[in-house]
This record gives sequence, C-alpha cells and structure tokens, in this order.
Amino acid sequence: MSTKTIQMTPALSTYLQTVGLREAAILTQLRAKTAQMTGAQMQISPEQGQFMAMLVTLLGAKKTIDIGTFTGYSALVVALALPDDGNVITCDINKQATDIAKRFWCNAHMENKIDLRLAPAVETLQQLMAAGEANTFDFIFIDADKNNYAAYYELSLQLVRPGGLIAIDNVLWNGRVADPAINDEATLSIRALNAKIHDDERVMMSLVPIGDGLTLVRKNLTDHVDHRLAKEGNKLDIKEEQEMADEDLRKDYF
Repeated sequence: MSTKTIQMTPALSTYLQTVGLREAAILTQLRAKTAQMTGAQMQISPEQGQFMAMLVTLLGAKKTIDIGTFTGYSALVVALALPDDGNVITCDINKQATDIAKRFWCNAHMENKIDLRLAPAVETLQQLMAAGEANTFDFIFIDADKNNYAAYYELSLQLVRPGGLIAIDNVLWNGRVADPAINDEATLSIRALNAKIHDDERVMMSLVPIGDGLTLVRKNLTDHVDHRLAKEGNKLDIKEEQEMADEDLRKDYF
C-alpha cells in the first residue's frame, strides 16, 4: 500500500517492461525503427500502448480514432486489439512518418483495419461530424499538436458515444505543467485543458501517471437521456434517468 504514486527509476522501468509487458514482435520492430528518427520521443511507451489495448478490449470497441499518427505505433497497437470488423481512423499531416507507419501496418496485416486521413485533424473530425458520425465511436486517442488540444477534445466529445472513452496523452508534459515559470503556448494549452476536464460535468475522468501522463475521459451516459428529454419535454428522477441511460446503451451498442 502507498499513499503516493511510486517514482519510476530507470531500473524500475526496465523491471516493469521485463515482467509487465507482452509486446508483439512487429510493435518492437516499429519502436526500434522509430528510435532512429528525429522526434522519436513522440512515440508512446510500450506499456502505455499495452494499457490502451486492454482498454479497447474491455470496451468491446470497434470504431476508434487516433489523432496524431507519427510512425503508427498507437494506431497499430489498437488495431491489433480490435475484432476483425474493427476500424481505426488515424489523422496526421506528415507523409514521411506515415509512410513508415503504413509499411509496418502492412507487415502486421492490419492495413484493412487502419484508415489514414492525411489532413489536419480538425478538418477530419469536422468531416466525420458532417457525415453523421456523432456519438458512434467507442475510443479516441489524442496525441497530436498541443495547441489544438482544446479543439480535439471538444470534437472528440461529440464523436464518442455515451459510455465511450477518450484518452489524452502528454497531460503531465514532462513536469512542465506544474512549473509556474514555464508559460509557452503548448504548456498553457495542456494546463488549460487539464483544468477544463477536471471541472467538466459531461464526463468522468482520471489522470493516470503512465508515460507522460494519460487522462482518461468517459462520456456520461446521461447525454443520451438529456437529448431524449429535450425532445419529450419530461423530467425524471435519478433512478429513472439511469434506467433510461442503460436502456439506450443496450439498444445502441449491444
């Protein structure tokens, strides 16, 4: 038992990956390739990838979005965890990095599950909204340019289904968010989003100290209820509201 999160030393990190990580060979190869590149630090840690794979499995996810592809590790680790009819829409603007991603997706036989949208992510998310995809995605991972995090969050919250999950990376920003002397645009953007999510009554949230900090956001089931009540002009007590939310979830997602 401990009242504080343990500090991750290099030795403890090595131990964690030795006894706590089951990484597919293709993912290990992709990490090794990415380590040779400029910007290699943008790739998520393998234990975070494994954690995300478990989350999408527990969700029973089929439809997911990956905001920020880079060399494709996060898209691939999620695709490998999805059922045969699952799909990852992944967003990026870097053709050179995503060409590497596509090669590894093909080697893993996951190219049919992964749909790369080579365009600004805000545009892609807005196109999905315009196509009627609101409230249909099970899981969304945000790990792209920090200055647009607020926009990614709001669009993701519209796209993810009630009961679905959004995971937001780099929320501890290598400790910079806790240093009041650091006020660059990216740090201010992450700080602002962290504060917003903390007080956002539309969601449940938990900031997990894995990797560079990962905030998990679960969209409230009552969003469905609120929409129906607005149409019907009725009010329900708490028990009735939860029963309606559970009914909507069963009909729409099971």
